Amino acid sequence: MAGCILPYHATFKPLKATTTSFASRKGSLFSLALVLCLCTLSFLFGLWQHSGSAPTFITTNKSLPCIPNPNTTITTRTTSETLDFSTHHVADADEESLLPDVKTYPSCSVKYSEYTPCEDHIRSLKFKRDRLIYRERHCPEKGELLKCRVPAPYDYKNPFPWPKSRDLAWFANVPHKELTVEKAGQNWIRYEGKRFRFPGGGTMFPHGADAYIDDIGKLINLKDGSIRTAIDTGCGVASWGAYLLSRNILTMSFAPRDTHEAQVQFALERGVPAILGVLASKRLPYPSRAFDMAHCSRCLIPWDQYDGVYLIEVDRVLRPGGYWILSGPPIRWKKYWQGWQRTREDLNDEQTRIERVARRLCWKKLVEKDDIAIWQKPINHLNCKVNRKFNRNPPFCLAQDPDKAWYTNLETCLTRLPEVSHDQEIAGGELAKWPQRLNAIPPRIRNGTVNGITAEIFMQDSDVWKRRLSYYKTLNHQLGQNGRYRNILDMNAYLGGFATALIDDPVWVMNVIPAEAKVNTLGVIYERGLIGTYQNWCEAMSTYPRTYDFIHADSVFSLYKDRCEMEDILLEMDRILRPEGSVVFRDDVDILVKIKKITDGLNWDSQIVDHEDGPLNREKLLFGVKVYWTAPATVETASTTS
Repeated sequence: MAGCILPYHATFKPLKATTTSFASRKGSLFSLALVLCLCTLSFLFGLWQHSGSAPTFITTNKSLPCIPNPNTTITTRTTSETLDFSTHHVADADEESLLPDVKTYPSCSVKYSEYTPCEDHIRSLKFKRDRLIYRERHCPEKGELLKCRVPAPYDYKNPFPWPKSRDLAWFANVPHKELTVEKAGQNWIRYEGKRFRFPGGGTMFPHGADAYIDDIGKLINLKDGSIRTAIDTGCGVASWGAYLLSRNILTMSFAPRDTHEAQVQFALERGVPAILGVLASKRLPYPSRAFDMAHCSRCLIPWDQYDGVYLIEVDRVLRPGGYWILSGPPIRWKKYWQGWQRTREDLNDEQTRIERVARRLCWKKLVEKDDIAIWQKPINHLNCKVNRKFNRNPPFCLAQDPDKAWYTNLETCLTRLPEVSHDQEIAGGELAKWPQRLNAIPPRIRNGTVNGITAEIFMQDSDVWKRRLSYYKTLNHQLGQNGRYRNILDMNAYLGGFATALIDDPVWVMNVIPAEAKVNTLGVIYERGLIGTYQNWCEAMSTYPRTYDFIHADSVFSLYKDRCEMEDILLEMDRILRPEGSVVFRDDVDILVKIKKITDGLNWDSQIVDHEDGPLNREKLLFGVKVYWTAPATVETASTTS
């Protein structure tokens, strides 16, 4: 901020009465006039420097005022006295007429309405099909980045509120009927007029995920809070994860963007945590010892091939004592071999190879009952080291960071568990059961393995975010209204304090730790019973457009300053934010001024406000709302009929 501004710590002291000569008074007057002149010139220079982009700062405990620009013609909705966080669905697609010095961003072609930059099917054809490498992340080069706003399909509606959204989604939001035909006999999804209905079925549980989970619950304890985080590999429309939520189990569901059109997109429309991903040549973007339970229900992953590298990766992300659940081929092949159109010998050999890999990982097979088989990872590697003296395949990994998982190659070696002193000790430390786990000191912090973070810092962070969320809710009242927001993204989650403060609300939070963060804290977040992923925000996220209802960006742009273009990060945020979704930025005031100029060009309603501690803090907040707009009806109709 330009101008003559005293430092925040500056104070004035009263002048003592003294006897001065006329000459000294004259000198003082001259000095005062000189300082006044310099301050005026500085102020005018600052005013000229920031003309056309200076924000209006609001110091208030009330809802944010929405101050319309007198030179702006708003055709998307009637402007009210407050920044409007509510949904309307009445906007048209006309562009807002903005100030000349604000760069505007046009609408992309409607063909990009489901564009996923790093999983683009055309670009993927340039890469090897072996091991599904072509379905991994392959992001566009800088010169290939879109500089336009990805449109929502015509007649897009805000999703049904949770928990209704678990069972229903609007056809207009994901206009694909392929799965209703392809999976008709498996109860994945049904088309009913303008809506899709999700009966909760799956390939191996056509009678519903609830009954299937009950069957699992008869074999391992799903009720005592010891199992909180789960990962579903090849998730379909994520019904397994959707029905685990009622049991307080939070599942990271993932599947590639493949011939099962829009399966992950359906999951996200349902309000279920999901992300695009595939087991191929890179580690999954999660830390070691993250999940209490891993699941594959006919996920078609070749667990027995490539020296067992995919089971080795599951072992890395499973907690000590965690479970791996497998249903579908080859389990119960004696009953299903004809329906699977494979020979009995082939299926028997596959199961034998899977069992061999599991034994080499020191897993114990707990049970195989009907369609379900369950293995358990050991709580430490003491006995494993003894048992592997004569068979060291796979070998233990040498020096490596087991939590490094952003474009990190898979290895055919066993990730070492932390050392223990006796065979009953849980490697890395025992976790509290849910819900105590959320606020208990995570073992990684308790053991001092997270650089610079102590138990005291952890507890202070939780208190800070309770206060900050309370402040947010005074400015955006709909944060406190059940059903307004469901899918939430925290772009720089640190210790997961923001998600923790929201734990009693009917939302889920994707906690992102940037790959460029100084300290890798994603393992701490998982030890709290939360979920998240790694991400480089100079690249697109592995998700569909319109994934999130609310995005929180704390110091993201300070972190990425001089790393990549601010507008590219903001265009990505615009892509993954739903129409009428909300954003809160926290950052230095000078950075927020630049952000606001770009969000104005994105046709967002936005307002900079003071920090919760008052106006003297350089860190400010920018609240934004993405204006509702869609592809025009004529273009959409032409696209669907061509």
